[in-house]
Amino acid sequence: MGDMLHDLSAAELGNAYREGSLSPVEVTRSVLDHVARWESHLGATYLLRPEAAIEQAGASEARWRRGEALSPLDGVPTTIKENIATAGDPLPAGTAAVTLRAAAGDAPPAARLKEAGLVVISKTTMPDYGMLSSGLSSFHTLARNPWDLSLTPGGSSAGAGAAAAAGYGPLHIGTDIGGSLRLPASWCGIFTLKPSLGRIPIDPPYMGRAAGPMTRTVGDSALMMAVLSKPDARDSMNLPPQDIEWPAFDVGPEHVRGLRIGLLLEAGCGLPVDPEILAAVNQAARLFERAGAIVEPMRPFMSQAMLDGMDHLWRMRSYVDLSALPATQRAKVLPYIRQWAESAATFDGEHVFRAFSQFHATRVAAVEACAPFDYVISPVSPNMPARAEDPSPTNDPLRPLEHIGFTVPYNMSEQPAASVNCGYSTAGLPIGLQIAGKRFDDLGVLQVSRAFEQIRGAQRPWPQPPAD
Repeated sequence: MGDMLHDLSAAELGNAYREGSLSPVEVTRSVLDHVARWESHLGATYLLRPEAAIEQAGASEARWRRGEALSPLDGVPTTIKENIATAGDPLPAGTAAVTLRAAAGDAPPAARLKEAGLVVISKTTMPDYGMLSSGLSSFHTLARNPWDLSLTPGGSSAGAGAAAAAGYGPLHIGTDIGGSLRLPASWCGIFTLKPSLGRIPIDPPYMGRAAGPMTRTVGDSALMMAVLSKPDARDSMNLPPQDIEWPAFDVGPEHVRGLRIGLLLEAGCGLPVDPEILAAVNQAARLFERAGAIVEPMRPFMSQAMLDGMDHLWRMRSYVDLSALPATQRAKVLPYIRQWAESAATFDGEHVFRAFSQFHATRVAAVEACAPFDYVISPVSPNMPARAEDPSPTNDPLRPLEHIGFTVPYNMSEQPAASVNCGYSTAGLPIGLQIAGKRFDDLGVLQVSRAFEQIRGAQRPWPQPPAD
C-alpha cells in the first residue's frame, strides 16, 4: 500500500492515523513524490513547499501519538486555491498585473483547514482574476487536464481540479462565482459541492461567490464541509451557525426513492449541449428512476438576456478594476481579459443598470423553476473541455460565458449545487452531472450525490502521470 498512499481517501487516512497503521509524515512524503511525478505535466501548484508540508505533518504525527489530534482530518494533505489568502503568502489572483504583497492572515477557509490540522501541500493555480473557465494565466504555468494533457482542466479552480483528479492528496478547496468549482469538477471527473451562499464563510464576500471542497468522493467533501462550515464574522453573508449532521451524508441508493427530481437538458442560453453529454445525463436520469425517484422533464428557465446581463456587469467591474492600474501593469493582463473588459467602455448608466437587474431576474427564475422539485439534475457544462491554451470554450471574448448557463443560476439563487461524474465520452473524458437542491439543503445535495455515487456503476481508473 505504501506506493499508493496518495490515492487513499481522507476518511481512510484519518482511520489509519487513529489506529497508528499510517503516519502523516509517510503519507505526506508519498503525496509529494506523486506530485513530483505529475507536476511538470499539469501545472497545478503555486507555492509548492515540500519542507513546510513535512514539518506540518511531523507536528500532526506528534499530536496523534499524544492522543491530541485537532480533528479527524489532522494530518490529511490538502491544497488551497491561490485566491484564498494564506498568511504571509502573496495573492496574485492569477495575473502578472498584481503587485505581490504578503497576506496579513488566513482567509476563513484556510484558517479552518489549518485549525483542523490539515497539511497544506501547496496552493493551486487559477486564471487571470478567476474570470476564465480554463487554466490560462499570465502569472501561473498553464494548467492542464490529467485525463488529456492537451485539454483544459476547467476553471477558475483549475489547479485544484487537476490536482484532485491526479491524486495530489484527497482534499482540495476552490471557489465559484459562476461555475468555477463545478466546471473543473465535471471536466476532471471529481466531486464538488458549491454550497449555499454563506455556508462556508469567505473573505472577501461577493454576490454569488462561494468556496467549496473538491475531492474524488462525496464522503471526503462531507468531511471538509464539517470543518469549513464553521462561522466566521469576516463574511458579512455568513449563514447563522447551524449544527449540521454532516456524517448523515452516507445514505444508500434507497434514499432517492420517492424524491421528485427535475431533469433539465437545455439551459435556455449559450452553447447547445454535446450529444454525448446529453446521453450521459439521460442515463443518470434513468438510474434515478430505477432507484425509485420520480424524474420529470423541466423547461429551461434561463435566457440569453440573463446571461448577457451578468456578463456585461462583470465586464464593467473588470473594466473599472483594470482602468485603475498603471498602463505598464494593465498591459500584463491576458489580452483576452483586456479585450473583454475594455468592451464595457461604451456602456452607459442605463445599460449597466439593466445588466445588473439580470442577476435578480436569474435568481427569481431559478427559485421558481426549482420549487416543484426536491432536486434538479442537469449537465454541468454543455461542452467537453476545450484546448488547454484556449481561454474559453468559444475562444471569443465577446461570447465568454456561453458554457455557464447550467451553473451560474445557482450562484445567484444561492442554492447548493454539486458536480458528480456520471459517465465518459467515447474519447474517455469524464462527464459531470449537476445536482442542485433548495437553498440551505447542502446536506441533502450531498446525500443525493452519495446515492448516485453508488448507482452510477464502476468508474474508470484515475489517470496516471506520463512515463518520463
